[in-house]
Amino acid sequence: MFAKDGLELLEICESKGISLSEYAILYEMDSKEATREEVIELMRKHYEVMKRSCSEGMEKEVYSVSGLIGGDGYKIKKYLNSGKSITGNVMIKAMGRAISCAEVNASMGQIVACPTAGSCGILPAVILTAGEKLELSEDEQIRGLFSAAALGLIIAQNATLAGAEGGCQAECGSAAAMSAAAVVEMMGGSPKMSLDAAAIVFKNIIGLVCDPIAGLVEVPCAKRNFAGAISALTTADLVMAGVESKIPFDDALSAVYTVGKNMPSELRETALGGLAITKTGMELKEKVFNNLEK
Repeated sequence: MFAKDGLELLEICESKGISLSEYAILYEMDSKEATREEVIELMRKHYEVMKRSCSEGMEKEVYSVSGLIGGDGYKIKKYLNSGKSITGNVMIKAMGRAISCAEVNASMGQIVACPTAGSCGILPAVILTAGEKLELSEDEQIRGLFSAAALGLIIAQNATLAGAEGGCQAECGSAAAMSAAAVVEMMGGSPKMSLDAAAIVFKNIIGLVCDPIAGLVEVPCAKRNFAGAISALTTADLVMAGVESKIPFDDALSAVYTVGKNMPSELRETALGGLAITKTGMELKEKVFNNLEK
């Protein structure tokens, strides 16, 4: 059972009466020649790492090796506890968890690169926050990760997950699209609704460049993680309200890939364009490398 694109994925799910998560589980069982229990237990291990990386930076100040980022996850936790948020606890928790994970990654801590290290905070933050809000069990949240994986397979086959090839739309964009699809399933939506959510996320993030300061996956990457998490959660609500994507998932993904290929190399993770070459960006780069030389 192999889907070459989103349309075929929907056809398989509809003909067999299965969810995106079930498709991903069956795919893994077949490709890895593993039992259902083995596939789910491996995902459970990833889930546990995600939980730790999403909480570590909120419980204590975590700083990157370069010193460019750190302590923001902890600040967000304190703000959450203040009760002053205008967007509510769900959004603040998602932001804090996404930032925490990005900070743990930059400090050389353990994360799950899903789909990449640079976008590692989006999916964990979304799954954990949505799962908590919906009062879902650990097993149900793990099913959410499989839903995201089903979309990740299609993206990897038909486009790219690498910022060096497609800009940040390929990294944080893919992570947010996968997350939105997962939350829709977690909320009881259909596979078609999940793909609509992923398409909408891609449409709203298309063209996002990859311009890391000093070539490090820290600035602006960490804050793009929180933005991706919020995009996924709000888009899931949009789709569950009955809003459809006028552009189908496969077309949206194709457009993202084409835009990525058309980006100049300066805007694809080379640190030679965008924010990386602003006055402040260059000053931060110099500061980082001066510190490394000491």
